[in-house]
Amino acid sequence: MKKVAVIFTGGTISMKVDERLKAAIPAMSSQEILSMVTNIDKFAEVETITFGKYPGPHMNPDRIMALNQLVKGLITRDDIDGVVITHGTDSIEETAFFLDLSLPDHKPIVMVAAMRNGSELGYDGPSNLSAAICTAISDQARGKGVLLVMNNEINSAQEVTKTHTMSLDTFKSMEFGPLGIIDNDEAIFYRDIIRHPHIDTDFYVKDVYLIKTAVGMDSDFIDYCIEKGAKGIVVEGMGRGNIPPEMVPGIQRAIEKDIRVVMVSRCPMGRVYDSYGYEGGGKMLRNAGVIFGGNLNGQKARIKLMLALTVYHDHASIKQFFEKDLYSK
Repeated sequence: MKKVAVIFTGGTISMKVDERLKAAIPAMSSQEILSMVTNIDKFAEVETITFGKYPGPHMNPDRIMALNQLVKGLITRDDIDGVVITHGTDSIEETAFFLDLSLPDHKPIVMVAAMRNGSELGYDGPSNLSAAICTAISDQARGKGVLLVMNNEINSAQEVTKTHTMSLDTFKSMEFGPLGIIDNDEAIFYRDIIRHPHIDTDFYVKDVYLIKTAVGMDSDFIDYCIEKGAKGIVVEGMGRGNIPPEMVPGIQRAIEKDIRVVMVSRCPMGRVYDSYGYEGGGKMLRNAGVIFGGNLNGQKARIKLMLALTVYHDHASIKQFFEKDLYSK
């Protein structure tokens, strides 16, 4: 029988409603949650590890890096066949992508969460956790990077995002669909995924900022980031990667100061591309030194830049890391 390490970090899956507050707070222990996953002992031996009881918004890069080091140690053990990590849904895609970029994938690593707390009717924590464990013991889950399993769907950390504030099927790979499903307690994969380069690092670069573009914006936020000592700035541009012309001087000042600027789109699907040549258009920005981030969303591009800056120190290397196989030049 295979052995799975289940790391509990917190999130709604560990919460119940406090009658005094009339709101959900961390309340359940790892053993209490696992006890609701009936018959899991027939499928896998489970080792539980309590990392914390953090709500999703309380997770931060320091804690994610500590989690990275914990998982890295676990997957070197001969007796561990896979790792499952419970997490808050608000930030799970960022933690999953951080781990996906920074951990080897020779053993399955599966993220899992719940949309309903333990006091609600239809609490989905136990069913999601059982599905995650079934995925972690699957030989087919090897080599696919970090996976996120909820609502009996298997998604890649590279592609998945939270799409709805309350729906049980909130996590979607909208552009490509799930990698597979859990059916009859078995992980079934329908497609594979092209893996990105792995970054073997034990630290991250903190001063990376994310700016969302909207009508009429100027360079004020960009200049603020420059004054704060930014090492990198991710811009969620419009459409294919375009910005209002008033933002262009700030972008130019950032690049002149050797700050890496990465462009993604605020659109939920599709990649950025240098299609437009007007002031603030993608062609002008890319010619000026802006790096294009493919179809990553803003929060994932920020994670990728925070890690890339630990190993790549020149513009050309970071550009290659983000744009490899996405653009012809």
